[in-house]
Amino acid sequence: MEALFGSELQGKSESVPSAQLNEVKFVLVYFSAHWCPPCRGFTPKLAMFYESVNATEKQLEIVYVSLDKTEEQFEEYYSEMPWLALAFSETSRRNTLSARFGVQGIPALFLIDKEGNVKKDNCRNDVNSKGPLCLGEWESALNSL
Repeated sequence: MEALFGSELQGKSESVPSAQLNEVKFVLVYFSAHWCPPCRGFTPKLAMFYESVNATEKQLEIVYVSLDKTEEQFEEYYSEMPWLALAFSETSRRNTLSARFGVQGIPALFLIDKEGNVKKDNCRNDVNSKGPLCLGEWESALNSL
């Protein structure tokens, strides 16, 4: 995870070692931006999904990769999210991740394995249509070669 995100991610109150991502079953990478109306509609649904899935035990973490234009937009939007983020100052890493994941439009949500490989690239539809029922499918995707 460190190769993908660097050694630290931005938490809600302090930096968090990116190695902490290895402690959860599901890691999602969320590309989004404050200025994007579909993103503004999806983020609250994703937050409810995140809280629901982690209600009894932490099994899912999301890393927000901002495509905002300013740090102020990033900070305002990130304040609505309960998960981790790649720091806005990590511009080259944010651009590299966007290219690596082949982000064509946002919001985009990807399931990755512990090595940072994309195992499922359309998780937004899963969250919208299946909610927590998609976890079984995601588990199968993580276990496939």
